Amino acid sequence: MRIYQTDGYRDMSRKTANIISAQIILKPDCVLGLATGSTPVGTYDQLVEWYQKGDLDFSEVRTVNLDEYKGLDHENDQGFCIGHSYFCNIPNGKAESDAEECEAYDRLIRQLGGIDLQLLGLGHNGHIGFNEPSDTFTRTTHLVDLQLSTIEANKRFFSSIDLVPRQAYTMGIGTILQAKKILIAVSGKDKAEIVRRAFFGPVTASVPASILQLHPDVTLVADEDALSLSGDSIG
Repeated sequence: MRIYQTDGYRDMSRKTANIISAQIILKPDCVLGLATGSTPVGTYDQLVEWYQKGDLDFSEVRTVNLDEYKGLDHENDQGFCIGHSYFCNIPNGKAESDAEECEAYDRLIRQLGGIDLQLLGLGHNGHIGFNEPSDTFTRTTHLVDLQLSTIEANKRFFSSIDLVPRQAYTMGIGTILQAKKILIAVSGKDKAEIVRRAFFGPVTASVPASILQLHPDVTLVADEDALSLSGDSIG
């Protein structure tokens, strides 16, 4: 695992965007796995800025989103995709059959040739995508019941906690691990403890992100606050 320590959120976002842009330049028709949530917003803003300047070309890129709330469609402003296009793929939160939707999403990823670079955030409880702490690692895309801590963390995006969906479709741990490269972005002192547990502790399904220690090509970009409890482990 490669670890880059940055000076803060803005620096973390720019470094993360640099790695993604390098992937696009290296392989213009790459498949990117995109994370949701607030952490990657700065990274996406930086990529948009470079695109608008003409420094980056997304015309051949295809994307697959990590997850989507069950019950929200692509036009819902609290969903993870506004609109839907040939370039951006995301689970259908309004699917009639959960099993069929999950199987179709994994099949789509295979048809695209797999994910070249998967961007991840890190939940306070160690979840990646919406893979919550459990007794086992779930391999494929599946429907998950969100834990209260995840619902609490996401209530800031809704006018009331009662409106936060209780379930979501998410790529499974196995799906994520099939990505050729994995890039994790983490910021803030509130993530320091889970960073230490996930990347410098034992591999366990109770901390889903810990499985990333076993992937052959992982890059962690984290600011000094997020790495503040991991100094001795980094060396």
